[in-house]
Amino acid sequence: MLKVHAKKLGNVTVLCLQGQIVNGETKALRDSMNSMLQTSVLILDFSRVTTVDAHGLGVLLELRAQTEENGIRFKLINVSKHLLKVFEITRLDTVFQISSAVEFFPAAASHRAMMQALKSCA
Repeated sequence: MLKVHAKKLGNVTVLCLQGQIVNGETKALRDSMNSMLQTSVLILDFSRVTTVDAHGLGVLLELRAQTEENGIRFKLINVSKHLLKVFEITRLDTVFQISSAVEFFPAAASHRAMMQALKSCA
């Protein structure tokens, strides 16, 4: 079962994901995304995602298109080496912006509240 927990950090929304993004498990992600259209940056934290199947990749592509149509930047952070390999094999690493939390929030390292909020995703 995929669990989704949203954190608002100013104009940035982080969706902390836990579980598998697979066929039959994406409703929670879709529902969360539909309620996040009032942000300027949407980040999916993959630190607790174990599996993504073809259906899950398709859903991620749909959600990326939906957010970009609404002028929202869409990013993935903390993708494991195993899942990064899936993105590379499917060449979706060229479609999604993928980084670590530290790479995405370099200035936030001095802002304890933001870093603490991100730590609780892991």
